[in-house]
Amino acid sequence: MSARHLVAAVAYDRLCTFEFGCTVELFALPRPELTVPWYDFAVCAAERGPIRAAGGIAVQVSHSLRLLERADTIVMPGWRDPEEAPPPELLRKLRQAYERGARLCSICSGVFVLAAAGVMAGKRATTHWKYLDLLAARYPDIVVEPNSLYVDEGQVLTSAGSAAGLDMLVHLVRKDFGPKVANQVAQRLVIPPHREGGQAQFVPRPVAADERGRLAKLLDWIRAHLSAEHTIESLAAHASMSARTLQREFKVATGLSPYAWIVRERIERAKELLESGRLPAQRIAERVGMGSAESLRHHFRARVGATPAQYRARFSRRAR
Repeated sequence: MSARHLVAAVAYDRLCTFEFGCTVELFALPRPELTVPWYDFAVCAAERGPIRAAGGIAVQVSHSLRLLERADTIVMPGWRDPEEAPPPELLRKLRQAYERGARLCSICSGVFVLAAAGVMAGKRATTHWKYLDLLAARYPDIVVEPNSLYVDEGQVLTSAGSAAGLDMLVHLVRKDFGPKVANQVAQRLVIPPHREGGQAQFVPRPVAADERGRLAKLLDWIRAHLSAEHTIESLAAHASMSARTLQREFKVATGLSPYAWIVRERIERAKELLESGRLPAQRIAERVGMGSAESLRHHFRARVGATPAQYRARFSRRAR
């Protein structure tokens, strides 16, 4: 990725402070600890006049919408009211940016701005759960995904409410620089590098403190022993739970079955090994518990959409 990759955030009156702050935190802070050229970042105003943010904050913005003419990634951090039409000039600049290949992203209600700009037809999208019905009714040509934390359609990405924006923004870093860098950024933010599950993660009953503690220890132990063979019975015995309790609490905590979670962790570890060295696929498969290069390729392609060799070719140089 070019060192001049510009991320532009759009500010507007009655700005959504949290969503805007997430964007600034991800892209504006210098990150000298990383081994990659970080993003350039700037903010533009969607309209003339004062820019006031939620919480009584005033925002002084030095760039106009002309900034969007050269932005590589544009983030729409919410929108003040889904019932209010965005400024026509903002919509025009977004359409132009999309047509020249810029990447457009929205957090929460910001999807209504992208939809109004006419760049969402036929695409999948999500937003905060309280706006899902409105989005589907107003834009029937958009495939609304009600339970997604974020949706990546390549050039257009949308996320659910507030904190899900962080998931999407870390995902952007992962796309641009690979999982090693994304994990470092997530660690600095003190957030998970990737969350499974969706908006409908409702716990049917409280999880007992001892069960929560045992499960957290089990997850850490599995990560440290990915090469081992794991079964429901062996994991339950290690956690001092019944197999039924383990499966239930695993689903509540991670949104996944134990098998699916372990496969995900093995693939993430394989990504790191592919980035950081020249180990052959068979050795990587053994280290992460996939057994064979064929099994690794099968699961890797299903989850990542590329073979291990293709992934290494794309990201190994960036990790150096």
